[in-house]
Amino acid sequence: MPFAQTAGQRARAALKDARHTPYWLAQPARPEPRPPLEGQTTADLVVVGAGLSGLWTALRAKQRRPDLDVILLEGGRIANAASGRNGGFVAASITHGHLNGIERWPDEFATLNAMGVANLRGIEQTIEEFGIDCGYRRSGELQVVTEPYQLEHAADHVRMATDHGVELSLWNAERTQAEVHSPTYFGAIHDPEVGIVDPARLSWGLARAAEQLGVRIHENSGVEALQPSAAGMTVRTFGGRVETPKVALTTAAHAPLLKRLNLFVVPVFDHVVMTAPLPADVRAAIGWEQRQGIGDSGNQFHYYRLTDDDRILFGGYDAVYAAGERPGSHLERDDELTARLVQHLHDTFPQVADVPIEYAWAGAIDTCSRFSAFWGSAYSGRVGYVIGFTGLGVGASRFGADTLLDGLFKERTDRTALKMVRSKPLPFPPEPARQLVIDMTRRSLAKADEQDGQRDLWLRTLDRLGLGFDS
Repeated sequence: MPFAQTAGQRARAALKDARHTPYWLAQPARPEPRPPLEGQTTADLVVVGAGLSGLWTALRAKQRRPDLDVILLEGGRIANAASGRNGGFVAASITHGHLNGIERWPDEFATLNAMGVANLRGIEQTIEEFGIDCGYRRSGELQVVTEPYQLEHAADHVRMATDHGVELSLWNAERTQAEVHSPTYFGAIHDPEVGIVDPARLSWGLARAAEQLGVRIHENSGVEALQPSAAGMTVRTFGGRVETPKVALTTAAHAPLLKRLNLFVVPVFDHVVMTAPLPADVRAAIGWEQRQGIGDSGNQFHYYRLTDDDRILFGGYDAVYAAGERPGSHLERDDELTARLVQHLHDTFPQVADVPIEYAWAGAIDTCSRFSAFWGSAYSGRVGYVIGFTGLGVGASRFGADTLLDGLFKERTDRTALKMVRSKPLPFPPEPARQLVIDMTRRSLAKADEQDGQRDLWLRTLDRLGLGFDS
């Protein structure tokens, strides 16, 4: 009689030949790097960081003001950090979900939701206008209920969101299982205003679109310093410098050029695994014909979706923080956490237990205490920034870019009137208290998931302070 493997052994066996690199970045279509900045030059606007946030900022600047001379500086390769390491969910939400937005800005949430939907349409229009081949489709998203106690919360979620103008549907177990078959599903919330995309190909396509409009892009050109100058600001890299009146900072979880941002943002590392392409019979056993993005309803939640070639990307659950770590850290590989993710994948879809994992990776998320982007300026308005997307930046980054440009151009818009835009998150405590607070919160979230969602005194205290952490 053959030896029966444990769940952990099956997970480790599935990972045996996995490549520890992002699937999105391991493609033949990845373009060659643009040359670095060398020597001295000038520009009307310098954008620092060529992830999705910076790419949208450069592109939207040229679309709004075609005469602007725009330079985009990237310290490494385009999409090498969070923009090429995420799940590729393009959500209309600009507030990190409906309930987070309703709780923080109830009086303006209907406006925020409408702006988010319009922003998603703008992303879709850009993809079509520039012919960006990035596998985008408006698939919708299912927030699945995987524990009976979550059903009441799901019903409350739909009721509150629809009262504020959001179009959501609550599906029962039968309806959910008819779409995607998993033994863990008790129901789902269906949100039609979500798309899925290959985020790296989207990034590369936005870079080409920006260049078509005249943006100059330099990779491997990390900015070392910002200094006031007669022109406004001097932006210095290892190989050159730019004199410019305006600078837009979009560096996400990287060490910020403005030290004040260290108070508001912590980099946490989110892990992902991806299967080999599913055999036809396995895919048929799961269903998933509409290819919706899926997330579950736990505090420590998972997110997952299908790729164009029928792989399953499966990520989330735990977010790891360690003081001083930034993108490129050793935290981007955690074999124990990754094996646990594979076990959760097998729990969700037992049909894939014999399908190997071909890729495993992680990325750093620019996390702030309100979970959604915030904006600000420095050097008397010559420098502006947007940061803090907390994992939902694939869609919200375009809105963030336009709002950043509103501030730099000193334009009054419907966006700049928002309380969301005029306020900032609460700061995190300094180290070592910061590490202690984050570790305590992770433990409490895990305990809540084990105890039917019951939040302990620590989580209730954070809720009262407006710091209602999720993973």
